[in-house]
Amino acid sequence: MITMITMTTMTTLPDLDTLRAMTARFAPVSVAADLATLDAPERRVLATLVDAVRVMDDLYLEQVWAGNRAMLARLREDRTALGQARLRYFLINKGPWSRLDHDRPFLPDAPPKSGGAGFYPADATKDEVAAWLSSPEGEAGRGFFTTIRRDAAGRLMTVPYSVEYRDTLEELARRLRDAAALTRQPSLAHFLRLRADAFLSDDYHASDVAWMEIDASIEPTIGPYEVYEDGWFNAKAAFEAFITVRDEHETQRLADFGRHLQMLEDHLPVDPQHRNPRLGALAPIRVVNLVFAAGEGNRGVQTAAFNLPNDERVIREHGAKRVMLRNVQQAKFQHVLLPIAGRALAPGDRGRVSFDAFFAHILLHELMHGLGPHDIRVAGRETTVRQELKETYSAIEEAKADIAAQWALEFLTDRGFIDAAVAREGPATVLASMFRSLRFGINEAHGRGVAIQLNFLLQEGAVRVETDGTFSVEPSRLRDAVTALTKEILTLQAEGDYSRARAMIARLGMIRPEMQRVLDRLDDVPVDIEPRFATAQALVTAEQMWGPPFLARFSWRAGGPKAG
Repeated sequence: MITMITMTTMTTLPDLDTLRAMTARFAPVSVAADLATLDAPERRVLATLVDAVRVMDDLYLEQVWAGNRAMLARLREDRTALGQARLRYFLINKGPWSRLDHDRPFLPDAPPKSGGAGFYPADATKDEVAAWLSSPEGEAGRGFFTTIRRDAAGRLMTVPYSVEYRDTLEELARRLRDAAALTRQPSLAHFLRLRADAFLSDDYHASDVAWMEIDASIEPTIGPYEVYEDGWFNAKAAFEAFITVRDEHETQRLADFGRHLQMLEDHLPVDPQHRNPRLGALAPIRVVNLVFAAGEGNRGVQTAAFNLPNDERVIREHGAKRVMLRNVQQAKFQHVLLPIAGRALAPGDRGRVSFDAFFAHILLHELMHGLGPHDIRVAGRETTVRQELKETYSAIEEAKADIAAQWALEFLTDRGFIDAAVAREGPATVLASMFRSLRFGINEAHGRGVAIQLNFLLQEGAVRVETDGTFSVEPSRLRDAVTALTKEILTLQAEGDYSRARAMIARLGMIRPEMQRVLDRLDDVPVDIEPRFATAQALVTAEQMWGPPFLARFSWRAGGPKAG
């Protein structure tokens, strides 16, 4: 049994037993992938990529906090039991703050976590940076791939990623070119060469398009992508990597879904003027099995799927690519979701929780990220939803993708595109998964987005609390409630209404007592998985490429001596 400890009311740093209990919230799981379809040369390519991207951990640590490297060095010197427990939890969180506990520090000498992470000067305030970014001098600093620093006179200045992280990116680019030279798969080689160039130029457009067009047995995702770490403006992209192999059977099975996107867009429950009459032509869906993840791709709660790129220009011109990490989803379903369902749901709903419904909801969630408003017009000026909603963007966008996925499930089932059995199992499966996400904490975008949804569904009577404290779905009210919330969020985004987004989060983005009572029942259920990359370790060892990257001795597991 896992003895769960919360830091909510803690005023002192956790001792050894408490720290071990906090770590135990991540269930160690061997993440393996079948490489039978890869011949020896392509396995060498895969090993080269795995070895290359381990430096993403180093880059990401620096982006989280400038003091992370020095703190990690001190932790590695501490051979006591407490020191090693601290090191393991540090590596799970990629820093000295517990992400499941509202970013509370668990190490001595750790300052409060900055909302600006390591992207902005440590002595700057959010208001100071915001004012500068709004000025002509700050225009260059608004992009995904820049940090903000101070010049010799103390004035704010823009530093491109290619300059800020030059040495590491030059080495990474060299290794990607090595892999490109080894592979016999043209689309993979094309992407790797362009991505290597992008690391040194900060122009990721061509390589983003090439990434979408990869048609190969190996599917790497390598670069600065997600903006969750930038808690001030959701504007700066963090480095991450997912090295995966394609599940060809499942990929082919889902190929038709991409052809339904324009139909879904055309029927979104929002004023027609806010719909996109012509989506980008590319909408690939890839089902893959994870071999190795690094950087933001392997910190805290593990990613189960993603929808990229985030660049609105690429989405507008070409569309977006959805990647489903099937072996990660299976691990989360087995080790986390099923135990949650047994305690959070009323008996009548527990039998309607299935992996197929879990997989379908994650797929639709990723599809819906690419639909709805992105480029918008506010007060006569061209802008984006991300820019207008600022720090509220990620939570609102996650809520949109989730609730719109439920709307899409009903829509596609009505038209015969989804099996009716999956649709019947969907609501109960999603409800159980809401409690899974709430445990990530409402300081995290997915957790807060789920709180918005669940509170709204409770308010509308589409979900009810039973006398024993468990939750159940009210089917007769669910469809209307899902449609109403989908419309409200899409309209808010289309209008770029920052104040309304803040009001929605204030009104609905909290954990109510009845929700907390269920969460308390889950104390001995893991919150997420701690992946141990057995296939990656075997690959790299076989290729004798065990080298000196910064976190090499820890990389095979999420947290110990080595994910949504």
